[in-house]
Amino acid sequence: MKLNIALLAGDGIGPEVIDQAVKVSNAIAKKHGHELSWTPALTGAAAIDDCGEPYPDSTHDVCVAADAVLFGAIGHPKYDNDPSAKVRPEQGLLKMRKKLGLFANVRPTFTFPSLIDKSPLKRERIEGTDLIILRELTGGIYFGERGRKDDGNTAFDTMTYTRAEIQRLAKKGFELAMTRGKKLCCVDKANVLESSRLWRETVQAMEKEYPEVTVSYEFVDAVAMRLVQWPNSYDVMITENLFGDILTDEASVISGSMGLMPSASVGETTRLYEPIHGSYPQAAGKDIANPLATVLSAAMMFEDFGLTKEAQEIRDVVNKSLAEGVVTEDLAEGGKAFKTSEVGDWLAKNI
Repeated sequence: MKLNIALLAGDGIGPEVIDQAVKVSNAIAKKHGHELSWTPALTGAAAIDDCGEPYPDSTHDVCVAADAVLFGAIGHPKYDNDPSAKVRPEQGLLKMRKKLGLFANVRPTFTFPSLIDKSPLKRERIEGTDLIILRELTGGIYFGERGRKDDGNTAFDTMTYTRAEIQRLAKKGFELAMTRGKKLCCVDKANVLESSRLWRETVQAMEKEYPEVTVSYEFVDAVAMRLVQWPNSYDVMITENLFGDILTDEASVISGSMGLMPSASVGETTRLYEPIHGSYPQAAGKDIANPLATVLSAAMMFEDFGLTKEAQEIRDVVNKSLAEGVVTEDLAEGGKAFKTSEVGDWLAKNI
């Protein structure tokens, strides 16, 4: 198989972790006779520095022409610490999602046998956890009308959803549930928010199309609690943009490190794969960042192309590195801490 992949390294540790995912992807492609072509493009603060725009048209063109996008991270302290900044790296991420039509963020949460006691939660609470949260990405409060009034003393952000936006995300949720445990949880705040009531009635109307799927409806605050108490009770969850943003970060620490969880953002035609962590600017250039989430994101990419054996081999070698202690300083705990590049080299060699 020949694949053309857009490579958006981004900011901070993005270039370092992306390099390791490329090493691993090239190793698995060589082993199985595939041909990968990588096309780099700028986004985030790096793009602002280059052309003043966090997601330039040239980068969009590269993404549209690619079979998939492998993405690092964006963000820089000089923008975080400047509330008056008119252009921000994060604007590029929102623009990219909107222009590419990436309406569903697929965020798995699972545990690693060798790291289960590193989780902040007790072993008995998290054993068997294997859930996926589908977060709606291109609607809701992040894209609604916003502004200030009363001489700047009152601010507002509007959460808006259409039935069609909810249906397309819910459809992916139902379809995913059919391939897994056939359980779907719709997360909302229907006791307070009108937009959540539209979510609930829309999903209820779709239930009859998927009679094998058991559907539950839970308020977001209750889910936030249950994710800590019984995360292994969930299979597939669907929710809107803001709730999903918060819950997926909460769920990510169940594994013991945010540096371990992959994700995908999908639309009708384009798929983007990225680690769930941020740009971690304090570690940029030090060769200490954990690259495993990015490597596992590449595994998701191979699986979505139907290359399930290749994807599983990547996951297997990641588990081997964890079991044998070939890890970066965030997971070393007194043992030897390997450099980011050393972990990537080890994974590629073992493949």
